[in-house]
Amino acid sequence: MGESTKITVQGASSLQNAMKVAFATKDMQTVNAHFGGAKEFVVYDLSKDGFALSGVVKTDTSEMEGDDKTDFKVKALAGINIMYCESIGGTAAAKVIRGGINPMKAEEDRKIEDILSELVEMINGNPPPWVKKIMNIETNEDPRIARWSAE
Repeated sequence: MGESTKITVQGASSLQNAMKVAFATKDMQTVNAHFGGAKEFVVYDLSKDGFALSGVVKTDTSEMEGDDKTDFKVKALAGINIMYCESIGGTAAAKVIRGGINPMKAEEDRKIEDILSELVEMINGNPPPWVKKIMNIETNEDPRIARWSAE
């Protein structure tokens, strides 16, 4: 098998402070694949301004065995901030997290576009601190900052 295949989609995306979100999919439209069995992940850039297709990461590990499969997928997804899948095992989730990726389970056959729209809405509202960190969003409205600076 060897290396992962990354397919880059050319585009005019100029999203500022964008994060990369990957989706385990069998049809490029829904989250319908288990992390371990996913043969490809569709990747989007996502920011306050919206989302744009970034590319596809091919991760067919059917010829590999054991932990090599998970390690291969984590390396293939390097640079991804959030990864959605239908399900993921505990050991694989730990490896994904150690790889700097936040794993998220999606409800069965959830449309990717719906998730992306919800993420944009969340970012434009009050995103959690870990999302603010990923996107380099100022966190000056966090009341803890005043406490920390006073110490």
